[in-house]
This record gives sequence, C-alpha cells and structure tokens, in this order.
Amino acid sequence: MRKLLNTLYVTTPNTYLSLDGENIVVLKDEAEMLRMPLHNLEGIVTFGYTGASPALMGACAKRNIALSFMKQSGKFLSRVVGEVRGNVTLRKAQYRLSDNVEDSNKIARNFLLAKVYNARWVIERATRDYAIRLDVDKLKGVSKTLVNSMELIQQSEDLEQLRGYEGEAASQYFGVFDDLILQQKDSFYFNCRNKRPPLDNVNAMLSFVYTLLAHDAAAALETVGLDPYVGFLHRDRPGRISLALDMMEELRSVYADRFVISLINRREVNAEGFIQKENGAVIMDDDTRKTILKAWQSRKQEKITHPFLQEKIAWGLVPHAQAMLLARFIRGDLDGYPPFMWK
Repeated sequence: MRKLLNTLYVTTPNTYLSLDGENIVVLKDEAEMLRMPLHNLEGIVTFGYTGASPALMGACAKRNIALSFMKQSGKFLSRVVGEVRGNVTLRKAQYRLSDNVEDSNKIARNFLLAKVYNARWVIERATRDYAIRLDVDKLKGVSKTLVNSMELIQQSEDLEQLRGYEGEAASQYFGVFDDLILQQKDSFYFNCRNKRPPLDNVNAMLSFVYTLLAHDAAAALETVGLDPYVGFLHRDRPGRISLALDMMEELRSVYADRFVISLINRREVNAEGFIQKENGAVIMDDDTRKTILKAWQSRKQEKITHPFLQEKIAWGLVPHAQAMLLARFIRGDLDGYPPFMWK
C-alpha cells in the first residue's frame, strides 16, 4: 500500500476495503492492515480487490473521493465518484488544450523531451555497465546526437516539426538497439522497428510490452479523471487511446525497452517460444506470453525513487504518478507538466 499525492494505492492482492467512522480500513483475511482518515485523501485506487463495503463507497462519493477498481494486472475496471467530482471541468480543460495547437505543442514537447532523455540514459547506462563488450565510441556518438535532438525539441514551436525531431532521435536510438542485446544473438537480433506485423522475435516482444504499457497508462489516466482518448502529440482518431500513447512515450525506453532487453539477456525467453507465420509475422506462444506477463508484474513491484516527487514508489505506479501530475497541470496547480526523466 502506498499514499502518493493524496491518493491511496492498495496494491496488496485480496484485500477488502471498509469504513469505520471517518476512516478507511484495509483488511486482509479479516486482519486490519491499514487505517487512514478519509479527509486526508482525494482518491483511492485498489488493485486485485475482493470487495469494498457499500458504506465506504457511499462515504467516498459524498466526500468527492474517487474510488477506482483495477485488476491485479493494472487493467481499469470502474470508478465510483460522487455527483460533483470536478472531472467534467478537468476534461473540458483537457479538451480546450488539445484543440489549441500551441498549447498541445508545449505539452507534447515535454513528453518527447523525456523520451529522448531516457533513451540517451539507456545508452549511457549500457556503456557504463558493459564497456568491455560494447563499441563505446559508437554508442557515445549516438548519445551526443540525442543531446542535439533534445535541444531541437526544446526550441520547437510546431507539432509536425516535433514529430520530425522525434523520428530522427528514434532512428538513432534504434540504430544501436541491437548492440544492447548481449545474449542469444542468433535468435534475438534487431535490424529496425517493425510492428504491423512484427517480423522478428525482438519486435514481437516490443509490440507486446508496449501494448501492456499503453493499457497501464490508459488505466492511470482513467483513475485521475482524464480522457485517455484525447491527446496532445497523438491527435484524435476513433478508438485510439491518444493521451495514453502520449504519456507512454517518456516511459518506452527506460521501462519497456530495458525490460525486453533484460528478458533476452537473462535468458528468461528463448527462440522456441516464437513462431513465424507464412506471411512473415512472428508471434509468441502461450508459455512465452505467460512468462513475459509474470515478469512484467514482478518488474512493476520493483521500487524506484521518482525523479520529480522524490518519493520511493513501485515502477507500476509511475504511470499513475505521471497521470496525477498531468491532471494537476491541466487544473492549473502546476506551471508545467513535469515529465518522467529517469537516471
């Protein structure tokens, strides 16, 4: 369990939430695990719950405390809110910003600045940890190029220009992605990013993990009352979770890519778990998919110190922290959106 920015996250599975006076009580096997005054909270998010009492749901609705229910995997299920929550006001502010190209550019710029910053950090970390096994000069050259990309992104005043700079930076980053794969090179190699369909084992894993991350980001946005379908960098498209795709940009390399590379280098996956179809598409078998899902859930439990909040949280709560920070910026509580820049 974790309290973050006035939101209580109940991550312990099979817990029951109840009300005792003015307090929320978290029970597991009828034993009290936590007691906290409701007046300290503006939101409660519970993962893998067994239930919540009607009294607690009523108290949360009356006090405008959003009570969100998630699967243990992080998939959003539902949210209980009162008559007046402020979500309409928040979403209207979100829609106004999205409709304004200049405002959208400012927010998108922060997403992409963090994306390139984190991609550079992944490369720098590799040169530090595996200097003997890597072409350090080659990787340092790409790192220097990404610094230049960040400067261009900071100066950009146009969304199309931003996308161009991001594309160039991604090309540089993925150009050395194969160098970071140190084991099972015969079966796990990376020539370029391909996704519809993925044409090799690495791209199949990346596409799958990116989907998991996108769902986690969408669920986090739902819990704070933002519309995951209305973005700033990714523009409106029916059925596309544009804002979730925006927010996950800053987490791709440092969260998802490092996870995939780790699975390969630690030999937690192997070539036997991948199947190539007649059209060239590569898919994973059920056992490999289960292995990745289990490892993904374990990674989400690992603790880090959030670079902006300076609080120790689990990796799995990072999308939720970023969603809350984005909501606070849109409400006007912050001067700018602080992207996730990890090191």
